Amino acid sequence: MKCPKCQFDNRDSSSFCAGCGAKLPVERDSSSSPTMSIVTPVPLAAEGKLLGGKYRIVEEIGRGGMGVVYKAEDTKLKRTVALKFLPPHLMDSPELKARFLIEAQAAAALSHPNICTIFEVEEAEGRSYIAMEYVQGETLRDKIKKGPLKTEDALDIVIQVAEGLSEAHKKGIIHRDIKSANIMVTDKGQAKVMDFGLAKLRGGSSLTKSQTTLGTVAYMSPEQARGDKVDQRTDIWSLGVVLYETLTGKLPFRGDHDQAVIYSILHEEPESLKKARPDALPGLEQVVGQALAKKPADRYQNMEEFRGDLEGVGGGLKPIIARPAARRVFGIRTAYVYTALAIVLALLLGLNVGGLRNRLLGRAATAPAVRLAVLPFENLSGDPQQEYFSDGMTGEMIAQLGRLHPESLSVIARTSVMRYKKANTSIDQVGRQLNVGYVLEGSTQREGTRVRITAELIKVRDQTQLWADSYEREMSGILALQNEVSQKVAGALALKLLPAEQARLANAHAVNPEAYDACLRGYHYYIFMTKADLDTAEKYFQLALTKDPNYAPAYAGLALVWACRQQIGYVPPAEAGPKAKDAAKKAVALDDTSAEARYALADIMTWTVWNLKDADGEWKRTVELNPNYADGLAAYSHYLMIMGRPEEAMRQIERAVKLDPYNVMVLAFYAIDLYFERRYDEAIVQGRKARELQPGNPLAYSALYFGYAAKGMEKEALAVVREYIKIYSVADVDAALDRGFKEGGFQGAIKFAAEKLAALASQGLALPTDVSDLFLIAGDKKNGLEWIERAYEMHDASTPYLRMPIYDAIRSEPRFQALFRRLGLEVGEKN
Repeated sequence: MKCPKCQFDNRDSSSFCAGCGAKLPVERDSSSSPTMSIVTPVPLAAEGKLLGGKYRIVEEIGRGGMGVVYKAEDTKLKRTVALKFLPPHLMDSPELKARFLIEAQAAAALSHPNICTIFEVEEAEGRSYIAMEYVQGETLRDKIKKGPLKTEDALDIVIQVAEGLSEAHKKGIIHRDIKSANIMVTDKGQAKVMDFGLAKLRGGSSLTKSQTTLGTVAYMSPEQARGDKVDQRTDIWSLGVVLYETLTGKLPFRGDHDQAVIYSILHEEPESLKKARPDALPGLEQVVGQALAKKPADRYQNMEEFRGDLEGVGGGLKPIIARPAARRVFGIRTAYVYTALAIVLALLLGLNVGGLRNRLLGRAATAPAVRLAVLPFENLSGDPQQEYFSDGMTGEMIAQLGRLHPESLSVIARTSVMRYKKANTSIDQVGRQLNVGYVLEGSTQREGTRVRITAELIKVRDQTQLWADSYEREMSGILALQNEVSQKVAGALALKLLPAEQARLANAHAVNPEAYDACLRGYHYYIFMTKADLDTAEKYFQLALTKDPNYAPAYAGLALVWACRQQIGYVPPAEAGPKAKDAAKKAVALDDTSAEARYALADIMTWTVWNLKDADGEWKRTVELNPNYADGLAAYSHYLMIMGRPEEAMRQIERAVKLDPYNVMVLAFYAIDLYFERRYDEAIVQGRKARELQPGNPLAYSALYFGYAAKGMEKEALAVVREYIKIYSVADVDAALDRGFKEGGFQGAIKFAAEKLAALASQGLALPTDVSDLFLIAGDKKNGLEWIERAYEMHDASTPYLRMPIYDAIRSEPRFQALFRRLGLEVGEKN
């Protein structure tokens, strides 16, 4: 019906106007809504009617501009469904009928708990209909008409919707009509996104004509209102409108008629959330502002970012992605001031006025870095047992290209590209997710002692092939083959290789095929880091050494196996440390240009033998040999934090995250670095990301409970500790924690956990540093100090982390400062 106040034509049944938010009359005036007045039930959908041989109509439950919906019974599967029909007066419109079918095509491709499930599309007596999940509840709009929602309820619903839309966007589907009337909320609080009638399939049909706008006006993004091309960011805008509406009970953009609403969307800012909702959580206005940025480039770029900030704010954290609202200088937005200054500076640098650029840079400016992803090589042999070889070739090419020209070429690390193995992900999607401009694809086929490899370099932007070739060689020449591919890639990317790089690529030596093969298998198992996999990896590295006693990669692999066993606690330091150190030294002696060997030696010097001073040189050498080695960069950042050099540490870890954004270890290291820096909100966000990628990861748990405890978020900290100590197979964890909480609250529960772990640590079955940390969180400084001293005596690999904020409570204790000095650390302001 048309709103008496603003004359907006409301197509959905509601008590409030979508245009201005005013309350509508209870009774509909059919004469004021010509579209709805002619949509009437038809005999086809009469109660009791059987359609398609199995759907029995129960009753009409809703109608709108794009369809009439009936509740029905699926007599074959004995379930209640909803049937959506195109209104009979629209059946003669080919465009609207096609859009109706696109709704089904789009939504049927989705399977997510926050998206209404589509069962099938059928036709009965000349009328198409969609059979879908029957959602019992009420629309979000109907909930809002009772008044603004509680903040926690509003965030919960919008986060659920964001999760559903994130799934749709991953499949290339944009909804384009997100509004509170299209969101159902069940009695249990589950949100369901409905009505993909305006969805647009990327690369498929689009029924939007030039300058034609679709969607309900008040929820339209600026680009949608202008009739411009839209992408997933238009759904982010619309969901931002919904968030504002749920929190305030009114729409952010209103007007007396459609064009007035559109003008407001394009040119005006909504009323401050803080004014409209005084009790809004800190940071929430910042999040809403980011979602409702006029320019798509200034908005959240994907639903994961939006959802992450919402979860953070709901958990008492600061938003990570959202930027604060721009301030003004002399009435001018600071963003414009800074932009103007940046333009002036760019001109000065670009023109090299007065030699300014050379003086600032100290040399000629280098070309922008190229970002490249080596996708998992495909195994064409047909033998699943050969997967290790194709995976190994992927890793080898990443390593070769990573060392090629680090000033101009960044290569995404192995962990982040392996997620695309057999994933059938499009090149443009890989480019967006990894932020790369180029992709190298390839395949391997091995028969006996010969191997055939094909490789293809693709430019992401237009998916053109820059270079492709195939090679067939004996296995003994595999290194020369890899070097040749690297040279071709460098040429295709117009990289100017230094003489030393050219010489290295030209001087590949022959390898023992059996040693090479065994080593590839060893690294294949090492990556999983379970006790059994490390045992298998060791056997293959030893096998490689029986084939070639001077094979450096095998010694480097053994060093990593023993270092990993010690770090995780599979083997006591007294046994693992010497073996790791011996293997690393042999690897370096055989090949002092191996970044992996240097990394192993630096790792052992830092966390095994605690030769912190001399470790610095090994870390630097590791990074020099392969600046694209994400694991090495992340570990180096922790060494730098241990040594009190946080600025350098953050540079290393931030580069590691860019190179390997889906590496659990890298993200967990990043979270702990942020904790070192007392940036607790950001530490929690990164810890959550790591936990999502690998729910049982101990490092992720550590980062999270450190962050939660520092923020005073006791409920969240206790939940993480509850899961963390289960890693040690502690009996009756839940009962012990519950008893401790009942007797002494949060600190009582944590102390119970500390005592449980202390009993295991006394037997060598748990890490003393974990015990110390828990006692300190529980406020027990005496036991916290005692257990960190035991950690030193038992040579716990985590002992050097004494600069972490967890130790602030005992930092001034003479015994703690003495421990600091024993580790070779300097006591001072940064300790």
